[in-house]
Amino acid sequence: MDHPIAAPAMPAHGMPQRHAVMLASLLHLMSHYTARDDRDKPCVRLASVIERHLCALARLPDLDPVLRATCEQLCERWALLVDEGMPQPVKRNFLERIMRPSRVSPAHPTGAGTAARRGTS
Repeated sequence: MDHPIAAPAMPAHGMPQRHAVMLASLLHLMSHYTARDDRDKPCVRLASVIERHLCALARLPDLDPVLRATCEQLCERWALLVDEGMPQPVKRNFLERIMRPSRVSPAHPTGAGTAARRGTS
């Protein structure tokens, strides 16, 4: 006699319960991503979490091949979305970098007290 707790949870549609939970959480995250106001900027963190969920689903070996391929494609698209949403570093040309004032403590404009505070000379 099989014990119901010992057997892995397998719904009638053939998808293990943990896969179904992961897919349900992914759909939940995606609905939050799309339920933002027109004034709001896209949330890069949420997009990154969605991308990771898609990649995790795409790596499951026993996932339906069509669902796995869809997750792989969507993972790539969300990765591009995340990359586009990341803040771009400020690029300065060589002249701007060398002409920029140095970072010296305002209390010690010459920086003379820094070595004394560290205990070095």
